Amino acid sequence: MLPFTSDQFLANLVAYNEAIWPMQPVAFACGALAVVLLLWRPRMADRLVAVILAVMWLWTGIVYHWLYFTEINKAALIFGAMFVTQGALLVYCGVFRRQLRFGRDFGLAVSVGIAFVAYATILYPLLGIWMGHPYPEMPAFGVTPCPVTIFTFGFLLLAKPPLPWWLLVIPFIWSLIGGSAAFLLGVPQDWLLLASGIIAVPLIALSHSHPSGAKITG
Repeated sequence: MLPFTSDQFLANLVAYNEAIWPMQPVAFACGALAVVLLLWRPRMADRLVAVILAVMWLWTGIVYHWLYFTEINKAALIFGAMFVTQGALLVYCGVFRRQLRFGRDFGLAVSVGIAFVAYATILYPLLGIWMGHPYPEMPAFGVTPCPVTIFTFGFLLLAKPPLPWWLLVIPFIWSLIGGSAAFLLGVPQDWLLLASGIIAVPLIALSHSHPSGAKITG
């Protein structure tokens, strides 16, 4: 059982979305920029993508979890700490250590990664509208936990080996927590979240165990 009702969750989400406007379109623009950087490949592209992902995790941890979600669920204090930690890890690994490099050879991992990115940015909001939860009742891309996690898994699937394994731990944990809650809250667009970690983590591990032949076609 959750410590809050579906109505309380939606009311909290509405209050959050209305308070942070216009951060939603800014977050979407940042996500689009990350995709452009992945395709364009200018100098500093990898570090800029890492920064974009990190900002999404930090914002979601601090603003969504700590400032808003704690009003209906005190466990959000822990969730927020998880998201802030993931943001810090992305900065450390992607910016300072330069351990995140994107643009690997096409294969199954890349196909799934592209699908996750497309789902988080395009299909996720469309599915929410179709299921009767338009904005502001919609978990918005880039500023709420579930689409941020799916989007991040997409980019981690697109990362070249070797990938620091600890970057997968918190997204995987949240995929189980948030994905399970989605069924109880009636948020069908989040159902993929539960499967995202189960799909992405083994696929990354398998494809990165063959670094010279990341073209695992399945």
